[in-house]
Amino acid sequence: MKIGANVSIAKTGMLAAVEETVSYNANTFMMYTRSNRGGKARPIEDFNRDEAKEIMGRHGILDPVVHAPYLINLASPVQDTWEYGVELLREDIRRTSYLGIKYVVFHPGAHVGQGTDYGIKRITEGLNEILTGDEDVYVCLETMAGDGSKVGNSFEEIAEIISLVKHQDRLGVCGDTCHLYSYGYDIVNDFDGVMQKFDDIIGLERLKVFHINDSKTPFNSRKDRHENIGLGSIGGEALMRIVHHDLLKDLPLILETPEGRYKEEIAYLRKEIERPSYLG
Repeated sequence: MKIGANVSIAKTGMLAAVEETVSYNANTFMMYTRSNRGGKARPIEDFNRDEAKEIMGRHGILDPVVHAPYLINLASPVQDTWEYGVELLREDIRRTSYLGIKYVVFHPGAHVGQGTDYGIKRITEGLNEILTGDEDVYVCLETMAGDGSKVGNSFEEIAEIISLVKHQDRLGVCGDTCHLYSYGYDIVNDFDGVMQKFDDIIGLERLKVFHINDSKTPFNSRKDRHENIGLGSIGGEALMRIVHHDLLKDLPLILETPEGRYKEEIAYLRKEIERPSYLG
């Protein structure tokens, strides 16, 4: 199992991310290459890439992931916002490639009242502007929870975006347990059925990364509220089944849970401890 967490790049960039990953006894990780809210980024050459990779090799850390800033909105009807998102994602692809990381995940965007069809059209315009086909990374659309005017909630929406992009071979998908459950995909009682539907509509070969989060809100709530493993409506038992499922065995599994409990959560999901202390 490749399991890790969303980690910090404070001060030393990728080196800080790897050192934090080692502290959790994890073997993969996700990081941003700038503030998750966007803005000016530190030079990627200052991220101590080579030293970080040496430590990764010693500790068996594999297939890390970059998450692009939340500020990117390729579905926006505001031209300046759309253009900023295009430039930001293009730059994050370049930065991800420099670090030797294969996956960059991004939120497709929000149509801000213009409708899903409009949002899909704008997202595909953005991706067609960005992608040249020469990229050596997978740009992964994250499945959304259905809140607000976000686009990319259903498998059908994700599939339509992909179908309209010229360089489809550069696109992947990042699943998220909280988002899927909150949108109405019953991963607790029928994970196999949900994954069969994903395969039928998108194709399992597109699935590159999976975020592992419990949910503060109930099934089909259309809310994006992450919870610690075992404290939410999905529950520890279901999440345990999911992370040990054969379909996910080769994917980087990334925790984005609150409260700084990553080390215990990872140990629990690996079955190294029977129960996290926060569960009482």
